Amino acid sequence: MTYARPPATGRALRLHMNENTAGCSPAVVRTLAAMTPQEIASYPDYGPITARCDDLFGVPEGWVQLTNGLDEGLHAVSQSMPPAFQALVVEPAFEMYAIGVEAAGGTVTHVPPEPDFRFPIEAVLRWSTPAPRVIFLTDPNNPTGLSLPAGAVEQIAGAAPDALVVVDEAYADFSGRSSLPLLDRFRNLVVGRTFAKGHGLAGLRIGALVGHPDTLAPIQRQLPPYSVNACAIRALDVALEDADYLRRRVAEAAESKALVYDACRRLGLTCWPSDANFVLVRIGPDAPAIVAELAAQDIVIRDRSTQPGCAGCVRFTAMVVEHTRRCLVALEAALASRRD
Repeated sequence: MTYARPPATGRALRLHMNENTAGCSPAVVRTLAAMTPQEIASYPDYGPITARCDDLFGVPEGWVQLTNGLDEGLHAVSQSMPPAFQALVVEPAFEMYAIGVEAAGGTVTHVPPEPDFRFPIEAVLRWSTPAPRVIFLTDPNNPTGLSLPAGAVEQIAGAAPDALVVVDEAYADFSGRSSLPLLDRFRNLVVGRTFAKGHGLAGLRIGALVGHPDTLAPIQRQLPPYSVNACAIRALDVALEDADYLRRRVAEAAESKALVYDACRRLGLTCWPSDANFVLVRIGPDAPAIVAELAAQDIVIRDRSTQPGCAGCVRFTAMVVEHTRRCLVALEAALASRRD
């Protein structure tokens, strides 16, 4: 997996990684600056922050496992599977699902998207019998930003009781929806969450897997002790206190996405209504060249044109309104230069 890298100046506008470009809550920065040498020199106590996450997710004690970023949790899922296991990935998808499966010796069945990225529920149900060991779903999807259709998780989890169904909800802060209420009904369901996006803690690496303790147990055995560092634990505690900061960031993302939709209508570009903090836009064959042109202006966006169904598409973060305006101005100028 390769990423577009910002120029060495460090001045680049990073719109390629779905980060919170506003940063984290200022309270987090103050807390980290005030950490004592003893706190940094000690292994962290996960008990209080895990209990707080139990309350946040509305689950009983023992249903939350904190991880070093959600990526670690996704890798641990694959590592917990038996040798030569089968996994189902609905495309287009976050690359880390397949990377983790293959690293653990598994084989991936890729379910292609339907036209206009409609969720291929019938294909998923058909290819889940006989059930693979793990099924990866994303809600909302990355890179499209589209949410799963209502009832899809229940259908899939019910149709494949012998499979572990993992719902990656990295962008749930923006979608306002979750499969967490289904966990008590479906013991083969695990929900993945991260505090990287809405809370702006990507650089500290902290996420969570949520599920029944019996379901989490084999996954937890793949995790090293103390993989979540003391700074991340302290930062998360403070970030969860600043609920107003998260609300403001989610509201600004909605405003930024509306600007992107308006620009796409004006420019005659296709985009998809996103429930995340980014938008997928179909530019056409010039997409790679336009990505390079914007990078030369220190605006870094992602070329997604090689992913299934994404020919000619780029994806960029829509968080801070000022950043979105700057990106759209550059994008419009790049398109205009090719149409003259």
